[in-house]
Amino acid sequence: MANPTVLTDIPPPREDGAGSGRRQGKGSDFSELSRRISEAGLLRRRPLYYSVRFGAVGLALAGGVAAFAVLGDSWSQLIVAAALAVVFGQLGLASHDLAHRQVFSRRRPSEIGGLLAANVLLGMSYGWWMNKHTRHHANPNHEKKDPDVAPDIIVWSRRQARQAKGPARFIGKHQAALFFPLLTLEGLNLSVSSFRALRSPSMKRPLLEGALLVAHFAVYFGGLFLVLSPGKALAFIAVHQGLFGIYLGCVFAPNHKGMPMIEEGTELDFLRRQVLTSRNVDGGVVTDAFMGGLNHQIEHHLFPSMPTPALREAQVITERYCAELGIPYCRTGLFASHREALRHLRQAGEPLRRTGS
Repeated sequence: MANPTVLTDIPPPREDGAGSGRRQGKGSDFSELSRRISEAGLLRRRPLYYSVRFGAVGLALAGGVAAFAVLGDSWSQLIVAAALAVVFGQLGLASHDLAHRQVFSRRRPSEIGGLLAANVLLGMSYGWWMNKHTRHHANPNHEKKDPDVAPDIIVWSRRQARQAKGPARFIGKHQAALFFPLLTLEGLNLSVSSFRALRSPSMKRPLLEGALLVAHFAVYFGGLFLVLSPGKALAFIAVHQGLFGIYLGCVFAPNHKGMPMIEEGTELDFLRRQVLTSRNVDGGVVTDAFMGGLNHQIEHHLFPSMPTPALREAQVITERYCAELGIPYCRTGLFASHREALRHLRQAGEPLRRTGS
């Protein structure tokens, strides 16, 4: 594409109509893919998988808390902080799957599980995050509709860079180099945003969610400053929250960052809107575990309620189907995906470097 930051070149319709968003006589392109996925049985629940996975995360959390209690006022607690950063990352991925009803098909158990995993254990508002993430899924990489690419201190397109003001103008110039350091603040950002969202009219249960958030941080900070000296407690928080933010960034950034942005007025059907703005990250079971299956981002966006262990098989079906339709399907390695994301950030900030202001 001439401009890698904006989706300007849409694959043209093929003569048989396949590229137009309609398959002649067979309904939409997505409905045909959905039929193939359903026939493969990839949308059925996987209770055993989630029982084992969530059980392992729960044991890891309990082990981390036990190690913290045993070590006492020691600098060795920084190792526990690093380990718990990974556990918190896995709790975030568990909250994600619960929000999408990948675990339970019914709303009530999904919501209860999400409140426990997100608010109680993680210190993040389940309701706020689910609202934000739902809007992202509806319009991925859309400059005005996707909250994940809304300009804040980072700009995601040259258009946003030209309109940037205040700190965003300085950070935007150097955002590729500052991206990973900024990720150390992501855990804090999630918590602050969660408390701010309690005042939003869209929050369904602000009192309940607020009470759970306060309970989480009362236990978190109370336990730290009760067991550790103030200096060690602050160091624990810095290591734990900093690595937690980096972990989340390493999981979510490769999925869309550096993929085409959608401008207002661009018309795409559901299949192309999801595939063209998403990137899959190749890897084996270790990558699947590290990223919670979100390395199969294309399939996750097409079928958000699909359980994690089915995504790998769905990738084979989806990639083959996209090849039939002539739709570009992006796959790359983990490190290559980060290089592409950082390259995109450098290109997006280029107008700010050119002006020098």
